[in-house]
Amino acid sequence: MTELTHFINGAHVKGTSGRFADVFNPATGEVQSRVPLASAAEMDLAVQGAKAAQPAWGAVNPQRRARVLMKFVDLLHRDMDKLAEALSREHGKTIPDAKGDVIRGLEVAEYCISAPQMLKGEFTDGAGPGIDMYSMRQPVGVAAGITPFNFPAMIPMWKFCPAVACGNAFILKPSERDPSVPLMLAELMLEAGLPAGVLQVVNGDKEAVDAILDHEDIAAIGFVGSTPIAEYIYGRGCSNGKRVQCFGGAKNHMIVMPDADMDQAVDALVGAGYGAAGERCMAISVAVPVGDETADRLIEKLAPRVEALKIGPYTAGEEVDFGPLVTGDAQRKVLGLVDRGVEEGAALVVDGRDFRMQGYEDGFFVGACLFDNVTKDMDIYKTEIFGPVLSTVRAGSYEEALALAMDHEYGNGTAIFTRDGDTARDFASRINIGMVGINVPIPVPLAYHTFGGWKKSAFGDLNQHGPDAFRFYTRTKTVTARWPSGTKEGADFSIPTM
Repeated sequence: MTELTHFINGAHVKGTSGRFADVFNPATGEVQSRVPLASAAEMDLAVQGAKAAQPAWGAVNPQRRARVLMKFVDLLHRDMDKLAEALSREHGKTIPDAKGDVIRGLEVAEYCISAPQMLKGEFTDGAGPGIDMYSMRQPVGVAAGITPFNFPAMIPMWKFCPAVACGNAFILKPSERDPSVPLMLAELMLEAGLPAGVLQVVNGDKEAVDAILDHEDIAAIGFVGSTPIAEYIYGRGCSNGKRVQCFGGAKNHMIVMPDADMDQAVDALVGAGYGAAGERCMAISVAVPVGDETADRLIEKLAPRVEALKIGPYTAGEEVDFGPLVTGDAQRKVLGLVDRGVEEGAALVVDGRDFRMQGYEDGFFVGACLFDNVTKDMDIYKTEIFGPVLSTVRAGSYEEALALAMDHEYGNGTAIFTRDGDTARDFASRINIGMVGINVPIPVPLAYHTFGGWKKSAFGDLNQHGPDAFRFYTRTKTVTARWPSGTKEGADFSIPTM
């Protein structure tokens, strides 16, 4: 069995805490490796290395820092197949989906090559008599990222690429469920020319997380995961005086209007609801057809498509639509919620609970499930299921459909399918959700815009990637300068007004 490591000061380092977590092959249910769980002392070793490396890296001009990311992008393209295979082996998602995971992170690395432009300050000539005023964006120092299992390539890159582009050192604490790809990314950054110690990867659980939250030398923290943990990290990190951004859970609604292209809507729901076995924070988990006639047409077309979805291990190739869930615990949680939906009276139109993969009977598979007649008081509506389960909530009108999405505690993403421009514009304007799709089911912004939800899906003032990332990982310093002119003016005891 393989024993994984940390990546500290440019080298693989064995864990010393004596604690390990099992890393499974989700398709077989077998333990394929062990990952060390860092102690607070191990975390401190990484932070001290990052703190020592950061000043020299921060002094490198932005263009030269950007060149490291240029090389990193080249290396990602070179190793795409190897990264995707390692990702699929530990997470369970298909190879095409794994490549998409890498590519969406790569796009943020490409955007961060614009660091010289994004880090330019402002200048005012003659702000007052003989006075110039200018601002500088300077690194915060040592930043940290705590990232989830469902995107083990993309989200780490969303965190460390802008952080190092801004001149910071970075501590990455990836998910212990699929830690190999983050370690591989650190190796590639080193190969691209990033100095040792600027990017550290420390594996761990809550002990490592708490060590990050409490460490006096970590200035900023980014997190993606469930809402309860996001609230915990945000509260504890802020109370320790850190800059914190946390992104939590989701329950993304897709409204289907009577005038929608029904075939297009069904295609969207199948892909967005069941891709990656539903283990996406931007997955569509609630379909909201407006009117019973619309709902009946939707279910009539949707049910056979869901029944026909192909499930299997990533090794089966591109014929597979989605794979297993990441762990046995995740499988049991999803199956329990499906059982609960049936108990609460929802109609289980497609039942995937008994799915078994021949030759992979111990894998963490759940077949695709489709509910109809779900109501907003049901647990399956209120809870983020994070599995291949789509709930249909019938709305009597557009206003009722809009209220469902607006009243839910989560506000990550949403979509509407319609041919009517007035309805689409009204929806985009009024909805209290951070990312909106119009005839687009998964409205994940491109790298040069920002990603972030509202309500209990996000905590903090700034979003991920795009311009907000450069704001989050830097502090603004404003300088007011006047050079002596030889004229003696005397003391002035009033506040300067220029």
